[in-house]
Order: sequence, then C-alpha cells, then structure tokens
Amino acid sequence: MSPMGSPSPSPTVRARRDRCPGALRPWPADDGLLVRLRLVGGRLPVRSLRALAAVAREYGDGRIHVTGRANVQLRALPGSGGRLSPEVLRALEETGLLPSPSHELVRNIMVSPRTGLGAGRADLRPVAAELDGLLCAEPRRAALPGRFLFVLDDGSGDLLERSCDLGAVALDARTAQLRVGEHWGPLTPLEEAPAALVRLADRFLELRGDGPDAPWHVAELPSPLTDPAPPVPGLPEPAPPLPHGPVPGIGRHVPVPEEGLDRAAADALAAEAVEAGSGELVVTPWRAVLVPAGHGTVSGRHRLAPEEHGPGPDRPVPADKHIPGQPDHVPGEAR
Repeated sequence: MSPMGSPSPSPTVRARRDRCPGALRPWPADDGLLVRLRLVGGRLPVRSLRALAAVAREYGDGRIHVTGRANVQLRALPGSGGRLSPEVLRALEETGLLPSPSHELVRNIMVSPRTGLGAGRADLRPVAAELDGLLCAEPRRAALPGRFLFVLDDGSGDLLERSCDLGAVALDARTAQLRVGEHWGPLTPLEEAPAALVRLADRFLELRGDGPDAPWHVAELPSPLTDPAPPVPGLPEPAPPLPHGPVPGIGRHVPVPEEGLDRAAADALAAEAVEAGSGELVVTPWRAVLVPAGHGTVSGRHRLAPEEHGPGPDRPVPADKHIPGQPDHVPGEAR
C-alpha cells in the first residue's frame, strides 16, 4: 500500500465546517436539494432500491445516483430553509435506509463488495454490521466528521489502496490488521475489530477538538492516533477494481451511468436480484452495482442493455464529470 508509512501531513486549517449532505442536512444544489444515504458496505435491499426509485420519480429528478464511496444520492428534491419537505423525509425514512437519523452522517463504512459471496479471506458483513451498531449506539460518535471513513478489506486486496481514517484488512477468517490513517495498526482478532475501531474513533474525537479548523481525518491530527506498526507478513497484494460484466461465481457487476439509474433501470436490477435469489444488491466503490448470483440462475431476461448501463465490461469507469444542475463539488465523496 503506497501511502502506508508515509509521514502524517501538517494539520489542515479550514475556514468552514464539514458540510457532507444527508437526509436531515441536504446539500443545496442548483436543481434543488441533494441528499446522500449511507449504505453500510454498499448493501442495498431490493425493497429499498424500489422505494428509492419511487421517491426519485415522485419528488426528484427521477434517478438514483451512486457515489465513489458506494453510497446513493437523490437530487432535485423539494424543501425550504435548507430542509426537505416533510413528506419527502417521511418517504426516505420508509426506504429503510435511515436506521439512525442522529448518526446518519457518520455511517461511512466501505467494505469489499464481494465479501461473503465466495471471495476474500473472511466474510466481513457481520463485522461491518457490528461496527455500524457501535457507531450509532453512542451519542457522542455522531460528532465524527461526515468525511470520516472506515474501510474494511476482506483480504481480497480490492480496497487495500483506498485511503481511510480507520480500517481493517483480514489476514484470515479470524485475524485482521488494523489501519490507522496512513499507517498500519495492531493485529486484532476479527471479532474484536469493531470495538477496536470505535475506541480509536473515540480517541480521534478527543484529540481533534472542535471548531471550523478541527481535523476531518486521522492523518490531519498533529500527532499519531496510535503508534504505527509494521505491515505483517501475509497481507494481500493490492487488487484492481472489479471489472464490469459477469463475475464468475459471484454475480454481475453493472456500471451506473453518470446520470444515474432511472426507474426502469432500477426495476431491472431489482428483478435480476430477485430472480437470482439474493434479494439484495451491492453498490460498489467504482460507481457500479454488483448483482449477487445467489443460488438461482440469472436468465438475463431483466438485464440492462449495454446502452442502458454505460461503459462495457472492458472499459474503465469514467472519471467524474460535471452534471448539469449539479454544483461543481458536493462535499464528502471524493476521498
């Protein structure tokens, strides 16, 4: 991992507070209010996908947008005074994607998308779920910056080079090495990793202070959060992004066009997931959706045609581009 072991940068001085958007704190874009909904590990139940598509069609621009942190966004939503209209907020709550409104901005947990689907060294879905529960269980943890990111690599190496504030890399089904900012941290039993990570997050909150110039990231602290450790033998090699198209033994990785998924595209993905027997999709950090194969057979009847889902399987994910009606920078998903 190229950044590991590099010296921490000097503390960053900022003139404004973190403004990462959420449902209760939408971003005022040119075309209306933008909301971001955090998906722990990118996991998106079919029911929630269909509900989101209905909200987008009834109140927004008709599309579901995905981000580089494997989250989803809706845009062009109505509201006043920087807040969503009450009926829109109720509709978003009914999607099931706002389990803890008080902590919605800090549920930033990126996980290897294929974990638990036959890839990697460990199934990190229970680890991510426990980490999410611990984050939301303590009121003071709602003060973590909206850009603060946890990254969990299941040993496949697909997220090994993703920058993070705190994270873990599975060495096997029982052990992980922690990541702390740009450094390696201690070894820990995998089942204890969530508690270890929230302890470090609590320590970060103690050290960062408050105010507009308070650090957003672990690497911005004036001193290390914990003593750096050497990388242990057996860490995986970095793996490239998951290619688009069929993923043998796993499912299908479908790129999302930069203009987002319309209702028909969302319905097609939902139908494919149901037919495959999974009932859930995974939004990936490469602005795409993984449709797990489950235990069924995907007939292809509901698949998106190539012109509907953007780049083909051999093309790279396109760089971010400005979308009409979108501000030049919506905070928080570039890192």
